[in-house]
Amino acid sequence: MTAQPPGARREGPEADVLDFPLPPPGTMGPPEETARLRESCPLARVRMPMDATAWYATRYEDVRVLFADPRLIRPTINDWPSRPGQPADDGPRLVTIAELDGPRHAALRRALAQPFSARAVRDRLPHVRRLAERLLREFREGGPPGDLVAGFTDPFPLLVLCDLVGIPFEDRDRFLPVLEAALGGMVTSQEGRRVTGLLRGYVAELIVRKRMRPGDDVLTLLVRQCDDGALTHDEVMAFGLSMLTVGFGISSFFLADSVHTLLHRPDLWARLRDDRELMPAAVEEFLRYMPVMNGTVILLATEDIDLHGRTIREGDAVIPVPASANRDERVFADPDRIDLGRTDAVTGHGGHLAFGRGTHNCLGAHLARAELTVGLEALLDLFPRLHPAEGQEPAWDDESVTKSPLTLPVGW
Repeated sequence: MTAQPPGARREGPEADVLDFPLPPPGTMGPPEETARLRESCPLARVRMPMDATAWYATRYEDVRVLFADPRLIRPTINDWPSRPGQPADDGPRLVTIAELDGPRHAALRRALAQPFSARAVRDRLPHVRRLAERLLREFREGGPPGDLVAGFTDPFPLLVLCDLVGIPFEDRDRFLPVLEAALGGMVTSQEGRRVTGLLRGYVAELIVRKRMRPGDDVLTLLVRQCDDGALTHDEVMAFGLSMLTVGFGISSFFLADSVHTLLHRPDLWARLRDDRELMPAAVEEFLRYMPVMNGTVILLATEDIDLHGRTIREGDAVIPVPASANRDERVFADPDRIDLGRTDAVTGHGGHLAFGRGTHNCLGAHLARAELTVGLEALLDLFPRLHPAEGQEPAWDDESVTKSPLTLPVGW
């Protein structure tokens, strides 16, 4: 990443390549450049932080179509970007559900349809609420003030997912540091192999544990189907790796960003606290408004694709940006304003694209909605006067594409 302002044009032979747009420092975004790009250059070439180029799509309709285009596939973090001058990585891949396609992907999605269904998640809501209250009681005992990210918005989605999937929450100090390396942008194939080996080894160990000591969890369910021949070992591995890499992170980002926004809009906090019938529509509005996915979904073209008079060549990387699509003024009225009563898109399009679209739409969408709903309701009930801590500002990782506060100092 150069020191130029986000979205700045380069000079010379790559004058049409923009620096990768980043949100303004100390904010969640979206990048200011996306509004201009939606208007005048909806498919732009950008240079990524790892010195690779990609096509950056910002309009709602384009993002919607690209997410579901079968000519675009998700590469593993071992395979992209290519690393000229480094030996080819011919070791095991960090394959998640997102990288599976065809019959293997369909078989795994079928196996997971019931435990991640709306009904199954609804049945778990009382238990999820108890988990939230337990964490918040512990958080309250340590303050005020307190850091809500460390005390609640980070551990809550992780605890819910570990409980559902069958990943020991007490193992978090073992796998979280490895995940940070895996998701932070690997710069060498050697580092890629190292973290891939560690994560695959941990999931393989979990599978062995479930065979020896089955539990009432999703991983045990999949291991049984593997032993019955309905799934392969690699498919069960892909599920475990998916849950570790993205299963809880995005939910924690949405929750932290939503609370941060409400704390700085006490009128909205009070309105939601006093009228819980607003919560379902408010959750959808938070998912639309919070620009968590500022450009982190990388897809590769398997053949040439023409869009807006430009040609995405076979092998090119494409980044559909839901954070921009969800602020598209062609679809949403006054899109940069948060409206807890928002009911529909302006032009009759579908709703927000926070969970993607197509065969690889987010498996955990119902669970993510439940975590955001329960997390906010528990905070409103147990901390009705929650407010920003006096004299303390949230910390942000301003180099990160996926934005949420690293700390959220609060009082009550």
